[in-house]
Amino acid sequence: MISLPILPEDVAATDIEDVELLIICEATRLLSQATTPDVAIEGILRLMSQMIGLNRGRVVLPDDAGKEMQIRYAYGLTLSERKRGRYALGEGVTGRVMRTGQIAVVQNIDDEPIYLTRAVDRATLPQETVAFIAVPILEGDSTMGVLGAHRLRGRKRPFSRDITLLRVLSTLIAQILSMNRLIEEKTAWLADENQALKQALDQKSENTHGILGESPALQHALRQALNVSPTQATVLLAGESGTGKERFARMVHLTSQRRDGPFMAINCAAIPDALLESELFGHEKGAFTGAVVMKRGIVELSEGGTLFLDEIGDLAIDLQSKLLHVLEKQAIKRVGGTKDIPVNTRIIAATHKNLQKAVNEGRFRIDLFYRLNVFPIHLPPLRERTGDVRSLARHFLQTANQEFDRNTMFGVGVLERLEAYNWPGNIRQLENVIKRSVLIAQDRQIAINDITLILQHESHIGTHLEAGTAQAQEVAVPLMALSGVSPPRHADIPLRGYGWVSADEIASLREALRSTRGNKTRAAASLGMTPRQFRYRLEKLGLLAQ
Repeated sequence: MISLPILPEDVAATDIEDVELLIICEATRLLSQATTPDVAIEGILRLMSQMIGLNRGRVVLPDDAGKEMQIRYAYGLTLSERKRGRYALGEGVTGRVMRTGQIAVVQNIDDEPIYLTRAVDRATLPQETVAFIAVPILEGDSTMGVLGAHRLRGRKRPFSRDITLLRVLSTLIAQILSMNRLIEEKTAWLADENQALKQALDQKSENTHGILGESPALQHALRQALNVSPTQATVLLAGESGTGKERFARMVHLTSQRRDGPFMAINCAAIPDALLESELFGHEKGAFTGAVVMKRGIVELSEGGTLFLDEIGDLAIDLQSKLLHVLEKQAIKRVGGTKDIPVNTRIIAATHKNLQKAVNEGRFRIDLFYRLNVFPIHLPPLRERTGDVRSLARHFLQTANQEFDRNTMFGVGVLERLEAYNWPGNIRQLENVIKRSVLIAQDRQIAINDITLILQHESHIGTHLEAGTAQAQEVAVPLMALSGVSPPRHADIPLRGYGWVSADEIASLREALRSTRGNKTRAAASLGMTPRQFRYRLEKLGLLAQ
């Protein structure tokens, strides 16, 4: 229990400056020693009342919804008076101070129309003239609450001194509230981290092999995968890019009887058709120029294990027939070979395309489609995985901190902002955003402004990618520059080092500069650009001198 000083019986006889200094000293002591905001703030309000007659002091703060204000701390008010002290933003003297951030002095509450007399009934106050003073509680340039108090207008003490003292005390109260909020945020973050670790351990024990999430859509896909994994059935994973198809394929392999065999993966869209046949089925010595030795293909190398064929929808028609031969005969022919070679491998295929539509259009063999589509599993996009963004974001934050040797944490509202985003690039995009936010974070905290700017840039990229190849190349330049990778050069396509500049970028460029306090290097990083690219855009849009 923090004790207050023994108060003089006749304050008027005490030097005014000494009294004010004593109040500030005691308020500072409360700030440093009080264990809760209630003890510190109500102790300050008591000092105001007992030492200089600023009575019925109250601190009014917005409620959790931010639509209404209420008396949160008070001295000299009953419980019912505190409950009645609720105001809409802009309502009454208190609401106006909150909205404008300006000090309000009411010389006589009986003569002021906007003074509501809501919390304290006028009949309970002295019959002489009563004044009311309200000052904003400021955090930087933002008003976080209002400090108000009554005083008798007839007191000899000047109003100006009361106003000055209240402004000093409101600054101390702002510090108390800010520190308490930081403590609550840190406590909540630690609680979330503990919960995330518990979920990760629970999921690990359930053989999900690192696939995080509790949403019904994901759990349905996991149950399907775990049901089919003990069998030898061919699996077709369908879902948008970035939904974790290879991770699902690995889980099926690791929970199957083939877990001790190899897991081989190949992306059918990443290798030219002329080379893909050799990569899949191997070749005999002398089969073509450069084939100086016999080479086993990835199908053979996956003997006794699992072969994951990603982007199967991009497989050329002639190779589709050869893959069908593997599924039907459990055998392959190497390029340049004449005999079948038996193979024992389980195939898991994946695609982000509509294979049924490709079959109807003649771009995919119907017999191969039915051979692959024995057990289809739909992998839900991130926007359909309600609640999973939080656990994934925390996981990616932990891995990014380890990778970049950082110790960052999410600020207020960041997880909510991440959950509200549509995530067209799914899990892969979320991981990229978290890594970038860790790199640009200051003071070990990822701020809501950092995430907002990154997501604005991500949305800008998505718009350009949908617009066509030329604009997609423009967007790729700053992304490659941020990762330190030079974009590929082609003899017939001149490299456009800075891309096209659009007036639509002005708002995001200004916001990036504002959130980084003019630091062009950090602003560029937040938008996925190099400093030179960022400066180039500033120059072209006439923003460099602003």
